Amino acid sequence: MSVVGFDLGNESCIVAVARQRGIDVVLNEESKRETPAIVCFGDKQRFIGTAGSASSTMNPKNSISQIKRLLGRKFSDPELQNDLAVFPFRVTEGPDGFPLVRVRFLGEERTFTPTQLLAMVLSNLKGIAEGNLNAAVVDCCIGIPVYFSDLQRRAVLDAATIAGLRPLRLFHETTATALAYGIYKTDLPEHDQLNVAFVDVGHASMQVSIVGYKKGQLKMLSHAYDRSLGGRDFDEALFKHFAAKFKEEYKIDVYQNARACLRLRVACEKLKKVLSANPEAPLNIECLMDEKDVRGFIKREEFEQISAPVLERVKGPLEKALAEAGLTTENVHFVEVVGSGSRVPAIIKIITGFFGKEPRRTMNASECVARGCALQCAILSPTFKVREFQVNDGFPFSIVLSWKSDSQNSAPQHTVVFPKGNAIPSVKALTFYRSSTFEVDVLYVDTGDSQIQQKISTYTIGPFQPSKGEKAKLKVKIRLNIHGIVTVDSAMMLEEDVEVPVSSVNEALKDATRMDTDDAPSDPSGTDVNMQEPKSADTTEGGATAAENGAQDPEEKSVPMETDAKVEPSKKKVKKISVPVNELVYGALPAAELEKAVEKEYEMALQDRVMEETKEKKNAVEAYVYDMRNKLYDKYNDFVTPEEKEALIARLQEVEDWLYEDGEDETKGVYIAKLEELKKIGDPIEAENWLRERKQQQDALPKFANPVLLVSDLKKKAETLDRFCKPIMTKPKPAPKPQTPPPQTPPQTETQAQEPQTPEQQQNGAGATGEPASEGGAQEASGEQMDTDKPENFAEASA
Repeated sequence: MSVVGFDLGNESCIVAVARQRGIDVVLNEESKRETPAIVCFGDKQRFIGTAGSASSTMNPKNSISQIKRLLGRKFSDPELQNDLAVFPFRVTEGPDGFPLVRVRFLGEERTFTPTQLLAMVLSNLKGIAEGNLNAAVVDCCIGIPVYFSDLQRRAVLDAATIAGLRPLRLFHETTATALAYGIYKTDLPEHDQLNVAFVDVGHASMQVSIVGYKKGQLKMLSHAYDRSLGGRDFDEALFKHFAAKFKEEYKIDVYQNARACLRLRVACEKLKKVLSANPEAPLNIECLMDEKDVRGFIKREEFEQISAPVLERVKGPLEKALAEAGLTTENVHFVEVVGSGSRVPAIIKIITGFFGKEPRRTMNASECVARGCALQCAILSPTFKVREFQVNDGFPFSIVLSWKSDSQNSAPQHTVVFPKGNAIPSVKALTFYRSSTFEVDVLYVDTGDSQIQQKISTYTIGPFQPSKGEKAKLKVKIRLNIHGIVTVDSAMMLEEDVEVPVSSVNEALKDATRMDTDDAPSDPSGTDVNMQEPKSADTTEGGATAAENGAQDPEEKSVPMETDAKVEPSKKKVKKISVPVNELVYGALPAAELEKAVEKEYEMALQDRVMEETKEKKNAVEAYVYDMRNKLYDKYNDFVTPEEKEALIARLQEVEDWLYEDGEDETKGVYIAKLEELKKIGDPIEAENWLRERKQQQDALPKFANPVLLVSDLKKKAETLDRFCKPIMTKPKPAPKPQTPPPQTPPQTETQAQEPQTPEQQQNGAGATGEPASEGGAQEASGEQMDTDKPENFAEASA
């Protein structure tokens, strides 16, 4: 079972895996710890991650980045419109009101949803993890911003499904950071609470959380955020400054050229990093636009002045997080800063002034989220034994259930089912009295965020038929699952119509009490929802228990005690009948569309793989040409006649010219055929050279040593050579000519392969017999060594 954590950043992503001795960050194909979150569409294939980043400068209009900003948001969203103004790629409104990204791919214009694009990024990260673990990766934990709405969370799950992943949990980035910080602390207090503020300034957003720690547990006290305050805002301030300066000095307008814009933004990002450590920094870009080289210079003070509107917003989330936690700055014991954008000195200055203490950097600012996600995955997975540490996460928004009563003209009623800060996961139940099918709406309220769509989903409960012609009592179960997604799990109609003998009264009452007081009398006021039923424990996904309803009724609570003392003549048993529940999630991807997206991703991945294999075969032909030509003048010189050598060199030159002209863009099969054609000529030479080298090595060994040249090796080489030579040697002889043709001599390797074993080979027993069992033995030995890495041998993931 895979134990992997993914940090899906706005600009770059990080993959962490759990191993025997803790958590490791995985390196990508370029041996880098961070992988760009970018997808570049070419004429024949996609380039994702590091490959996409390399192609983006030359192909900016087909290079899609900052995919998280597009996910689960309406095209008309003002924040999204601000983002689209600076994106080099084209985004239009889809038929459902959500954005569609338009690119040129495989020679035609295509559209992709943000969910599909995120799936491509996840597929690339999955490949990086699999390449490092040498095993399939399915189970994982994915980090998401705390401000993600229900629709955005569903989009991440859909993207994971398309990529072939099964997230055990969508984990808040703030909570992942807190877990990575606290699980290794061995000095946490047992009774007093240690309060730590985490300030995460990423590429595009700022998140603040205050966490209370005790020995073996953490509790999320508050969340606050600014979804559009991050490192890229400082880059944009520098970009606008130098764009105006170059327009004035060099008479060039970079806004008119997508590639020039991209190059200037990259240069401004590097400039910002230099200013984080130096009081001043230069900017030089060769041939930015219209074949003009540009130069600039800026001091840190000037940089802070042009970034003043961004810096003024930093204090807002800090104040909100502190107020929601109900703490003062004196009660916050430590302040930790993480995230790539937190390296700006001006931000540190503001945080220091607000809390009255210097922020600390005890964690890796870029990797803490991925490490926390991998730790959470290890906790949820049976593969690892992890130190006992309880994570009490809170939901950042309030969830309300709304419905209409049976009366036609009555106003909608509603109740807060999951208040802000409610534990994740959690299950609650509501009791309705209805005579026919009805609907309930799930809504966000009091989010303080105008960008979050208020209406989440609508559930139709029914049809059902009350047995006695009056209103039926229905118990509806609502779940806030481990991913932070709200669903109506089930609906049950409760009927009291079955008599039971006196002997089973106590059991019936215990069952009824356990089933959320199914014997409770109907509400005389005739209200549709019974919010006064006693608490009942339900086991949720995370193993936590959540009360199904609000306040307990003390009279109902004492019913079992009275019944145990008295023996009543009869009692009614509750009959439960399941009622259908139909779900409508606004903006979610339908199941049929999800299946189509999975198929499309498979097709594109297959196309990418074919193109990569084609490149490999082309490179193999090119490498063979260069390698064989060099060896013909060196180590193979004695094994080929001058005439054959010249003919082969001429053939190699002919293939090389073809590669750079007509063969520049051929299919995989053509390259394979070219390589086989060359090997038919070159392999016999290589075979003679191989046999000579092995014989020299064998002759140099003492007779009691294990042989380096086995009969099995000779047989394999002889068979390989025979496959190439036999068709040539068994060709019908050409018509006789006047002159006598030279006699043909069989290859030396074939005659030597049939010679009897030498005494040196015989004295080494079965190992030198050349039987396949010798290779199987090696494989078995290798397999036994791999068994030491079985899950039960994994060490505890501790400090």
